[in-house]
Amino acid sequence: MKKKLPLIILAFSAFFAQAQDNCQSALTITAGRYRVDQINGSANTYGICAGNGTAPNSEWYKYTPTTSTSVTVTTDLLVNIGGDTRFHIYRGTCGALTCAGGDDDSGNLGNGYLSAHTFNVTAGTTYYIVFDNKWQSTGFDFVLAEGPYTPEQPEVPGQIVRFNAQSITLIGSYKNCVVDMNGDYLDDIVGISSTNLNILYQNAAGGFTSATVPTTNATFMPSWSVTAGDFDKNGYNDLLFGAGNGVTFLKANSTGTAYTAISGPQSIFSQRSNFVDINNDGHLDAFVCHDVNPNVYYLNDGNGNLIFHQGGMGDYPNGGNYGSIFVDYDNDGDQDLFIAKCRGGNPAASTDELHRNNGNGTFTNVAAEAGLADPDQSWSSAFGDFDNDGYMDVLIGSNAGGTAQKLMRNNKNGTFTNVTAGSGFDTYNNMGREYIARDFNNDGFIDVYGPGGIIMINNGDWTFTKSGGAPPNGSIGDLNNDGFLDVQSENTIYLNQGNDNNWITINLKGVQSNGNGIGARVELYGEWGKQIRDVRSGEGFEFANTLNTHFGIGTATAIEKVIIKWPSGLIDVISNPTKNSRLLVTEGSTLGVTEASSAMFVIYPNPASNQIRIQLNEMKYDITDAKIYDYNGRMVSDVKIKDNTIDIQSLSVGNYMMVLQNSNGEKFSQKFVKK
Repeated sequence: MKKKLPLIILAFSAFFAQAQDNCQSALTITAGRYRVDQINGSANTYGICAGNGTAPNSEWYKYTPTTSTSVTVTTDLLVNIGGDTRFHIYRGTCGALTCAGGDDDSGNLGNGYLSAHTFNVTAGTTYYIVFDNKWQSTGFDFVLAEGPYTPEQPEVPGQIVRFNAQSITLIGSYKNCVVDMNGDYLDDIVGISSTNLNILYQNAAGGFTSATVPTTNATFMPSWSVTAGDFDKNGYNDLLFGAGNGVTFLKANSTGTAYTAISGPQSIFSQRSNFVDINNDGHLDAFVCHDVNPNVYYLNDGNGNLIFHQGGMGDYPNGGNYGSIFVDYDNDGDQDLFIAKCRGGNPAASTDELHRNNGNGTFTNVAAEAGLADPDQSWSSAFGDFDNDGYMDVLIGSNAGGTAQKLMRNNKNGTFTNVTAGSGFDTYNNMGREYIARDFNNDGFIDVYGPGGIIMINNGDWTFTKSGGAPPNGSIGDLNNDGFLDVQSENTIYLNQGNDNNWITINLKGVQSNGNGIGARVELYGEWGKQIRDVRSGEGFEFANTLNTHFGIGTATAIEKVIIKWPSGLIDVISNPTKNSRLLVTEGSTLGVTEASSAMFVIYPNPASNQIRIQLNEMKYDITDAKIYDYNGRMVSDVKIKDNTIDIQSLSVGNYMMVLQNSNGEKFSQKFVKK
């Protein structure tokens, strides 16, 4: 949080009372100024409330207010300029503490590495303030100041999200990845080291089974971001590591029991990374934000090889690219790219970019005309349909003083309107890297999970209410298979306690599209009207989150239908799926297209306007005939293939079936869309 404290604070004299080394012996304090001479207590084992990564030592203070009020804890003081502090705030009792706040780098003074956090406290409740030596061990002051009390919103059943913390044993240098790793669509937890993965496989009956899976040596580790996707379509998810000096891909073998590290020679200052089918040929490509140069991407050649490219998707010479997210903001069926940007003192490099997919493999930055060319410093953004009108809106994050979050409503015409005033984000006083959109209370409206472990509950009317008791930022998934979204941070999982709201989870198996269905638009219909989700790999700033698609439906007891609009152009419709269940949809399964047929060849681009290309995958014989049928079974074109290309300019806009026949008399079919 970046705010100036009342001047009276500066008059406080520092108390040189020694803090204590653990929860049981925490030093009792009241409002005032205190000196931390040295952080040399035992390690904090209660979970991280601010920033990432554990620390070897901590110092503990205990504060019990006599009245309900607002409290600021801060090291953002002149005496501390040049320092780098971090603190965590808990409530509860020793042995059963939960995060109530904390901060790492929200200070205004000096290098910006000092800390400040304002939160509401309740009379008679004990709060623990814990400093650790993640960055600094000695010599700084802090102030605890009491101020006017801003009452929390009254609790409404289903509107407050609560979590239970449970310790896990996860080994690895990096522990920020939740994704299915064995093909059963249950979310697993991944600890990453340079020569192995420690995977906690989720059991269908509950709990986890730990396994150490060998890898070849990874040259670059995910010090900035990690994401997942099956880029070689063998049924097992691969990983992408974004490091400060390069990129490593970790490719699963045919049984998911070992991985090969593939590290390119290019020097890349990686930020957010994504798997996405950029050219819509049915194979996952990869995109990586570059901090100091134009962005880079890797095109999949269809054989599981990723070819390096740079430029064309964020070309500012000095980079400033931080939080990339692929989203179909204009509902034209292809994946557009939004980049949250940050570069202190350089407004041009800090101006956010929205790259519209032109449908032909190129992208155009339309942020200015869309109203999203924000020059503030943001590290990520949360895209979601906040009002359930069928178009993606966005909450643009903030990670620097003098800036603020911006809630932007999609106007359905390629532009956005700022609706922050009165939304709750106009008084949101936490800043940081992580912003992500998910429905945590299953009421059917997408919430925003922001920095400092704060969930802003969507009230469905463009207002958001802060939910207390949320965990620190981490990877999101359903870690106990109960239909409510949980969070994993380091060696702690935070299990959503849930409520009586209903839900459904959609698992996708792409055939003509990429295997994960990344880039698909999933629509859910019922008494609430319509909800939408885009399937994405790479959200927020650094974590890897579940690839399963989750919907809450509130108190509704029936679902009318699910519609999946695949990147290939195929559309599957499932009527009356069961609530509180997981639904697995294989691409083309409701259209009579068999998986074997679809795997024989790929049509791209799809949708297409003028021409489509045919990529043969498993054909043993030459193609001798090609016909196009409409969905009524009427042949509309007996086409000629030239250089594996077919001209479709004469077709009307709509959905079609292409049937190829080879020299052995075998026929194979694919759906495509003329736009």
